[in-house]
Amino acid sequence: MAADQSVNKVVLAYSGGLDTSIILKWLQQTYGCEVVTFTADLGQGEELGPARDKALLLGVKPENIFIEDLRETFVRDYVFPMFRANTVYEGQYLLGTSIARPLIAKAQIDIARKVGADAVSHGSTGKGNDQIRYEVSYYALEPDIRVIAPWREWEFKSREALLAFAEAHQIPIAKDKRGEAPFSVDANLLHSSSEGKVLEDPDAEAPEFVHMRTIAPEDAPDKPTVFTMDFERGDPVAIDGEALSPAALLTKLNQLGHDNGIGRLDLVENRFIGMKSRGVYETPGGTILLAAHRGIESITLDRGAMHLKDELMPKYAELIYNGFWFSPEREMLQAAIDHSQAQVSGRVRVKLYKGAVSIVGRSSPQSLYDQDLVTFEEGQSAYDHRDAAGFIKLNALRLRVKARRDARSR
Repeated sequence: MAADQSVNKVVLAYSGGLDTSIILKWLQQTYGCEVVTFTADLGQGEELGPARDKALLLGVKPENIFIEDLRETFVRDYVFPMFRANTVYEGQYLLGTSIARPLIAKAQIDIARKVGADAVSHGSTGKGNDQIRYEVSYYALEPDIRVIAPWREWEFKSREALLAFAEAHQIPIAKDKRGEAPFSVDANLLHSSSEGKVLEDPDAEAPEFVHMRTIAPEDAPDKPTVFTMDFERGDPVAIDGEALSPAALLTKLNQLGHDNGIGRLDLVENRFIGMKSRGVYETPGGTILLAAHRGIESITLDRGAMHLKDELMPKYAELIYNGFWFSPEREMLQAAIDHSQAQVSGRVRVKLYKGAVSIVGRSSPQSLYDQDLVTFEEGQSAYDHRDAAGFIKLNALRLRVKARRDARSR
């Protein structure tokens, strides 16, 4: 399609990889605009220096290259708030990719404002969820921003056409990029996700080489790993008594999870765009954190609050998955979730063993667990067993009325 040449400056979410490098050159050529690159360090485990070198090679001015370490922001302001809700999508997925997109989008908009850009761009395809997550976030933060999505605009029809474009414009192509990649990977400090190619058949078990964040559970140590995790107001703050920053704590949990084969997930999920997709996810630290958080909530959170949170959580998870982190309804739910965490403080003892996470102890000065109430020993509690009779009869009243009616109609 013909490009609107009115774009003057665009901020591109840039990884330094082949695809976004092709996008960078395509933006320069198609729109005749100045390109600003933004590369976020979210703990993906890759050296980011080459992204700067590649951008310089492709003609981006040094002052237009932004590389930011957002690991602490990512975990503190996005991952931890999500885990306060015990968030899982469709019962299993811990939303590792979904939760990263609004932060990247926000950083892009911040840079666009700083450099006076009138457009932003991303490298997501037209079939996936990420295009929605990025663009809904852009518009929520800057409603009149111009969005350029090359995969929906350009005329390249094959991998070969992209490689030919790269060669024609002296874009370096790594040897392993000349063939078909066996699968695509997205990673950050919370997780890694692998999709496509060898993983497209949902009936074929994922090859072991797909997994990059965990050892196989059967190869994990024969001896359990046991440690403690401290929480304050719903967020983890220490492991084995050592206070850690959010990113450092998640990094530590990731290592513990890796070493014990924790956090593998093979999932067929429903994309917001309307199709099903199969992904292989690894979320070692997040899997441990979810179990530990539920463990501390079990003794500090009132039953009514806990059950209401569990009812609200699927909606909250869907909002994040679908890209509505900056929506008023997500913020409303977050306020309720955060209010529930005021007394969720204390310590849990965690056991890891061959892919399994167990909570084997929990304690808190804010505990609602009353041993005098639950003990089987007589004479140590204010609880009167006889009170249960009236409670049961009142709760059964509607069932008794229905049973009498049904008996009359037979």
